[in-house]
Amino acid sequence: MKAFPTLIVCEHCDAVYRRPTLAPGEGVRCEICAAPFLRLSRLDVDHWLALTMTSAVIYVIANVCPIIRVSFNGLHNETTLWRSVAALAHGPVTLMAVPATLTVIVVPLLHMLLLGWVLLYARRGRRAPGFRIVMKLLVTLRPWSMIEVALIGILVSIIKLAGFLHVVPGVGLWAMGVLTVLFTLIASPDTRHLWSLTESDVAV
Repeated sequence: MKAFPTLIVCEHCDAVYRRPTLAPGEGVRCEICAAPFLRLSRLDVDHWLALTMTSAVIYVIANVCPIIRVSFNGLHNETTLWRSVAALAHGPVTLMAVPATLTVIVVPLLHMLLLGWVLLYARRGRRAPGFRIVMKLLVTLRPWSMIEVALIGILVSIIKLAGFLHVVPGVGLWAMGVLTVLFTLIASPDTRHLWSLTESDVAV
């Protein structure tokens, strides 16, 4: 569609439409398959970038600070998200360490870095170097970030352990809760809108 910037294609049935002018929060549905295929986010680029940078800071806190503190008969132990994932590599479910590391640690970090990269340039109306590749990666990575799944798993573990041990949620767990909300906000907007916000004569 590079040669026809005024047109847009439904990703579900390949129907072609003239690109509509939307207000923030508005969306359109395909007249053929009735699937929603375009929605303009209420976030402008500056707010989107600010939330992305905030998410990166909270991500560091969630990975560095302890997520839970366990006490039993005067003995205490704390664990971080990194140590929890590393423990899988030394247990009976070693193979689970790889997808856990990718979906909870690596993919969210890559998503935030790549999104921040394109937004830094987009706020000046420019396309970042490697724009086309980064946009494809963002679409590919989006379904593989599972911070919310990890958070639910940790909460279930805390509930089960609370019956035998004294368990105290750590700063890292609260940070994961905040990160889940922030990541939902930055991953929800349709990144395709960035194509129309940036100049096409910059190298992609």
